[in-house]
Amino acid sequence: MKVKTNKANQSQGMLMFTLNAQKQSFAIGTLKIREIIPYVPTTQIPYSHHNVIGTISIRGFTAPVIDMAAAIGFRPIDPQEYATSYLIVTDCLRTVVAFMVRDIDKIIDCDWKNIEPAPETVGHNVFVTGVTRFEDKIVQLLDVELLLSKIYPQYADNHIPMLTDVQRERMKALNILLVDDSSIARKQLCDALDNINITYDVCKDGNSALAFMQQKARSNTAIDILVSDIEMPGLDGYELAFEVQNSSELSHCYRILHTSLSSQMSTDRAHQVGAHEALEKFNAGELIEAMLRGAEELDKTQNHNKCANL
Repeated sequence: MKVKTNKANQSQGMLMFTLNAQKQSFAIGTLKIREIIPYVPTTQIPYSHHNVIGTISIRGFTAPVIDMAAAIGFRPIDPQEYATSYLIVTDCLRTVVAFMVRDIDKIIDCDWKNIEPAPETVGHNVFVTGVTRFEDKIVQLLDVELLLSKIYPQYADNHIPMLTDVQRERMKALNILLVDDSSIARKQLCDALDNINITYDVCKDGNSALAFMQQKARSNTAIDILVSDIEMPGLDGYELAFEVQNSSELSHCYRILHTSLSSQMSTDRAHQVGAHEALEKFNAGELIEAMLRGAEELDKTQNHNKCANL
């Protein structure tokens, strides 16, 4: 029997760190991280956000330094603690940012299928996007996109492209599914389509998205365009794209992976698992253009199938 190898079924590491005196464990995915360095003195920026303590120059980049503890609502790191703190230098949302944390714990292997979404009861403006356990510790996965959007509101802004009537009608005829575990990313995606009057459905994680797509296919209203985040609790975007590609009832769907990770590796892997396109967050124009390419590709496939049946 031939065994199908799932190229998406790979785990990425998670960096665990602490932000408060209670030593609660927090984490972010390692694909977002450029490097980890001990604290270095910063240059202060006049009139900057109160959670930005300054900037550093590192390997040709100038990066703002954000007190992550203060940014998510804990006691700010005292200047007397800076010398024992660490900077997590990240590449996220098309920019380099350094997050200052109280202490670095370790990097762990983590299968994202074992990460549970944050409970609905915690509300919409919390910075935790998922929860897992490691050695009897509860580890909270932070929503970096939401955190950055609170400090730099321009990250939440959309530059909505103009569509012709033909393009809009073509999009309106399609069943579109948006999938992202980040509340701010979901809002950006929804706002982009709301502003051009395109209908869509939304799921918060890969497992619910796959179940929803299967349900829609059985009711003869199959999803035509899938836009999914990559890093998600449970079934991540890579695995979702792989499952869709290898399902006869779902595979016609045009698959776009959408991520805050600025990495050619992420793009290459997205294509390996069956995504048609991989985009960096967030540019509404690029997203709509990718969806229009998907609509055109679906039209070509449909016309080809009609000709083949003549």
